[in-house]
Amino acid sequence: MGVAHKYVFYLGCAIPYRVSSFEVSARKVLDRLGVDLLEMPDFNCCGLPLEPLSHELTLILSARNLAIAEQTGLNILTLCPGCAGTLKKTNRLLKENRALREEINKHLSGAGLEFKGSIDVKHISQALIEDIGLDAIKRAIVRPLKGLRVAKHSGCHLSRPKKYIGFEDPENPKALRILIEATGARCVEYLGETECCGSTIAAIDDKISLSLVREKLLHVKEAGADALITICPACHIMYDANQMRAERMFGEKYGIPVLHYTQLLGLAMGMQPEELGFEELRVNPSKILERIGEVKSRA
Repeated sequence: MGVAHKYVFYLGCAIPYRVSSFEVSARKVLDRLGVDLLEMPDFNCCGLPLEPLSHELTLILSARNLAIAEQTGLNILTLCPGCAGTLKKTNRLLKENRALREEINKHLSGAGLEFKGSIDVKHISQALIEDIGLDAIKRAIVRPLKGLRVAKHSGCHLSRPKKYIGFEDPENPKALRILIEATGARCVEYLGETECCGSTIAAIDDKISLSLVREKLLHVKEAGADALITICPACHIMYDANQMRAERMFGEKYGIPVLHYTQLLGLAMGMQPEELGFEELRVNPSKILERIGEVKSRA
C-alpha cells in the first residue's frame, strides 16, 4: 500500500517511557494503512500537567511544539488524548486571539520560533476516522474478529472540553466504538462507560482512583466482555498496570485483559502479538488471544 497520508508524529512524555506498546502497535498499523510519520525534530511536554499552576506557561510549552511542527508543513498526529486536547486548545486560542498570539510569540522568539497557526492537530482516532477512513481500515482486515466481545473506554480528554476538541460528544462518545466494530469485534455496552479512569487523582488519593478502577472493571466483567479496549496511555495504565493493585486492595479478581485499540486492530490485520507489544501488558492477554483463536477456528 502506498503512502496516502503524512503527519508529524508527536509522542509526548508518557508513551515512550511508560506505555511503549502503544507506540509500537500504532506505528505497525499506521504503516500498514499507508501512513507516513515524520518524527518531530524536537519537542517538549504538551503543558497539560502545568495547566493548574500556570495557564501562560502551558500555552508557551504547547505553542513551542506547534511552532516546531509548523516548520514541517504537516499536521500533528498524537496518540495521547491529553496531548491532543492541549495542543488543539492552544492552537485554537492562538489562532483566534491576535493579542494572545503576539504575547506568546514574544516568548517563542528567544528560541527563534513563531506560532503562525498553519497546521491542525489530530488524535489517532480522529485521523483514522476522518482522514484514513473506515473503508481503508476494513480493507486492511485479514482476520475479522467476529465473535469477540470487547468493552471500550474512550477516556475524558478525547471529547472534553467539546468547545476546543470538536470531535466527540462527551456524553455519548462513539469514535472508539466505530473503530472497534471495523475490526469485526462486537463492542458491548456497560454501566458507567463514560466514567473517568481515576488517573488524575491517583497522586492525591490512591484509594479513590483504585475504587474507580474497580467499579469500571466490575461493570466490564458483568457485561461479559473478553477485554477492555483503551485509546489513551493514562487510562491504559490505570486499567492494566493498576488492575492487580485494585485486586489486592479489594480482595477481588477481575482478570480483564486491557488492550490498546491499535493492538486490537493489529490482530485483525493478521499481525502477531509479539509485533504489537503484547509482552508489555501487565494483565495476561492469553485469554483474549485464545478467544481469537477459537473464533478463527470456527470461521
